[in-house]
Amino acid sequence: MFFRPPFPPDFPLSSARPFPVVAVEPVSPALRRIVAVAMVALHFGVIWALLQIAPVRQAVGEVMPILVELVAPPAPPQPEVAPPPPPKPVQAPPPPRHVVTVKPKPVPVQQPVFVAPPPPPEPVPVAEPEPSPAPPQAPAQPAVAAGPLSPPAPPPAPPAPKTVSISAVSYLTPPVLHYPNISRRMGEAGRVHVRVLVDTQGLPRETVVVRSSGYARLDESALATVRATRFKPYTENGVARPFWVVMPLIFEMES
Repeated sequence: MFFRPPFPPDFPLSSARPFPVVAVEPVSPALRRIVAVAMVALHFGVIWALLQIAPVRQAVGEVMPILVELVAPPAPPQPEVAPPPPPKPVQAPPPPRHVVTVKPKPVPVQQPVFVAPPPPPEPVPVAEPEPSPAPPQAPAQPAVAAGPLSPPAPPPAPPAPKTVSISAVSYLTPPVLHYPNISRRMGEAGRVHVRVLVDTQGLPRETVVVRSSGYARLDESALATVRATRFKPYTENGVARPFWVVMPLIFEMES
C-alpha cells in the first residue's frame, strides 16, 4: 500500500517536488486483536481508578438509581382479582301452611207456616119452592140379570204323535250306518234300537236308545245315523202328522 499526500489547490504543479513514497505494511489480524483487548482493558482500568475516588463513587451511586429507573420497563399491572361472590343465603323452607277449613254454617231450615183457611161463610137460608105435583110414572119393566161373561174356549190341543211301524215309513234321505273302525278292530257287534220323533216336515226331533248293543261307540254311531236321516212326512186324511218310530240298526262283522 502506498500513501500519497494531497496537494493544495493553488499549489503549482510545475514547482512541485515529488514526495517520497512510504510503504506501509499491512497489520496482521493477531495484532488487531491484541490492540482491541488492550484498549478495552485500558478503559476498564480508567473506570476502576475513577470509582476509587470518593466523590466520583458518590456521584455514580446517586446517578445509577435514576438510570435504572429510566431504563427499566415498568412492571405490568397485575390484574385485579375479583373477590369471590358471597355465598347465597340458604333459604329456610317456608313453614307449612295450616289450611283452615271453614265449614259452612248450616242454613236454618224454615218450617213451613201453615195458614189456617178462613172459615166458610155461613149459608144464607133460601126459601124452598113449593113442590109441584109429580107426573104419573110408567110401570118399570123388570131388568134382565146379565150373567158373567165366559172366557173364550182354548183351541183344541193337537193330537198326540202316534207310533207307526218301521214298514210304514218312507225316506227322503235313507239312513247310512257307519261302523266305527275301532269297533271293527276290537270285534264289537250288536243291534241298537233307536226311538225317534219325526215332525210334520220329516225332521228327527228326539232320539233315544231303547235297546243298547252293549257298546257305547255303537250306540253313539246309531244315534248319529238316525239324526242324519230325512223322513217323508206322515199324513192322515191329507194332513201331515208327527209320529214315533223305532228303527233297528244292526252292526255285524262280515265273515
